[in-house]
Amino acid sequence: MPLIDPARSLLLVIDVQVRLMPAIAEGGGVIANTGRLVAAAQLLDVPVLVTEQNAGGLGPTVPALAPEAGTAVPKMSFGATRTPGFLERLPADRDLVVTGCEAHICVLQTVLGLREAGRRAYVVADAIGSRRIENRETALVRMAAHGAEIVTTEMVVFEWLGTARHERFRDVVKLIK
Repeated sequence: MPLIDPARSLLLVIDVQVRLMPAIAEGGGVIANTGRLVAAAQLLDVPVLVTEQNAGGLGPTVPALAPEAGTAVPKMSFGATRTPGFLERLPADRDLVVTGCEAHICVLQTVLGLREAGRRAYVVADAIGSRRIENRETALVRMAAHGAEIVTTEMVVFEWLGTARHERFRDVVKLIK
């Protein structure tokens, strides 16, 4: 099914970390849109998984998105799928909605690893970032060429809702406005 089903989704937040984000082009937008997706996921019972690349060097996840203590997946490999046990943490029946940084490094390598493992990945274009815009744009093209679907924050949120009659519609729409 081409629509993003909340019952089959997992939100994967890759490396949105305190020492990295000041260097990311339009980093504030990446944080804001990722925050919207995290909040919507929580309202709609979509699980969220957060990774942290070399947390000793890049710091923890930004406070606005910080997972519960100890729940972020630490990694040193750029692609999260190369981290031992990572793929096993992803329920087999879930499609991955992917946000994070850097688009052309950790996001790209993770998405390519997910695709290689046969997983469906929806990359949220307005919730991923790189230091340079051209790296972000090129990463989006490459991920799409390898079967990832490129979406936006609002596409995800409204597909998760499915209808204006959803019981959480008003709460979720407030996140967008």
